[in-house]
Amino acid sequence: MKKQRKKWRATKVKAMLIVLFVPIAVILFTLTAIIWSNIKNPDLIRKSANTLLDLQGTVIPEEYIPIYKDAAETYGIPWTLLAAHHRIETKFSTMDPLLSPAGAEGHLQFMPCTFVGWSYPGCTGLGKGEIPEEDKTNPDVIKKHGGYGVDANGDGIADPYDIEDAIFSAANYLAKSGAADGNYEKAIYNYNHSEKYVQDVLWFFNEFEAQQLEKED
Repeated sequence: MKKQRKKWRATKVKAMLIVLFVPIAVILFTLTAIIWSNIKNPDLIRKSANTLLDLQGTVIPEEYIPIYKDAAETYGIPWTLLAAHHRIETKFSTMDPLLSPAGAEGHLQFMPCTFVGWSYPGCTGLGKGEIPEEDKTNPDVIKKHGGYGVDANGDGIADPYDIEDAIFSAANYLAKSGAADGNYEKAIYNYNHSEKYVQDVLWFFNEFEAQQLEKED
């Protein structure tokens, strides 16, 4: 009787192992087929790589690159640094709304007093201030109070919610904070006083730089 039970248990174990291994074998076969088809089709490999990069947030939207490059050339900083800030601040402008709980505004999240200038009346603390909209985007007011806001597209207003103005303003700020001299960590820290923020921006900056080197090779 005991021998029969042992035999039955052994048979049961074998059956369970078969049930477990069959799906695994099917999965391995499917993955092998996919990999083989990708090897034969470089476009599929490229698309798969881009998908993985996109999931990591390291694909730079093509429409922003010309603006980054124009701003970077104007202020003498790497355009990939602007892309890194844009990625960290608003995930390439995909956040909605483009307004933080602390009051930072627009595509590159400027505090109003930094954008308009800290000498503007009432600019204290974190820099939210009480600045009327007409002053907040007025290039003359910004110039008077030493702000970093820029009218990049020449429409007469410097608007943190306009992508060109926002990117050029960020370039202006980073350049004057040390990035134009190669002091990237100092410039990033001035943008946001957080060591974690510095490391996060540097990570994307280095990643974007590496991507550009790969494209050039």
